[in-house]
Amino acid sequence: MNTLTKMALGLIGQLKPQPAQGNAQSALKLPPAQTDGGLPLMQALHKRQSQRAFEPAPLVAQSISDLLWAAAGINRPALGGRTAPSAMNAQEVDVYVALPEGLYRYDPHSHVLNLVGATDVRRVTGYQDFVDSAPMELIYVADHSRMKLVPAAQRESYASAAAGAMAQNVYLYCASAGLATVIRAWIDRQILSQAMGLEADHQILLAQTVGQPSSGVGQ
Repeated sequence: MNTLTKMALGLIGQLKPQPAQGNAQSALKLPPAQTDGGLPLMQALHKRQSQRAFEPAPLVAQSISDLLWAAAGINRPALGGRTAPSAMNAQEVDVYVALPEGLYRYDPHSHVLNLVGATDVRRVTGYQDFVDSAPMELIYVADHSRMKLVPAAQRESYASAAAGAMAQNVYLYCASAGLATVIRAWIDRQILSQAMGLEADHQILLAQTVGQPSSGVGQ
């Protein structure tokens, strides 16, 4: 579906999720993340880019596991420390994963994807046409109820900084693994919040598309 059609449907409240493709599992246990290997940091930074053309083929489970661990996984188990920073350790940002078979939320403690809804919400994660068919969309959602120690006026900026760090981790993983990704903020947040069943104190910050690269040009 092209961008203009999506915008028109959004204006009349008809931009809606698609039926799930395949059978959604209540929980997807991910294989252990492979935390060694990959490109040296400076090489990954050299290769970091945004791409907007994706193959529709699904990512393998190991790639999903490694990518989510890079985004928000636990890298210091004794402390519960994460791969991305969070002010006052509020850990207010959840990573939702939109797949053709359903919408999941990543649980970094058990390294599991838990089913939120058996529906394909990729279409409503942004106005760009490629989000409809790319194999995976990440959605970064702040839960303001976890930020009680942060003044209300500063919560969005704190959460946005945390989401940005997570998204950059994904960029570097994709650069190392030869995957394509792009971060996106052109979202109808009200429509997507409804599609995801979010609560009033949840705030969609950003989305990020991931997949095998096609013929798109990076920037």
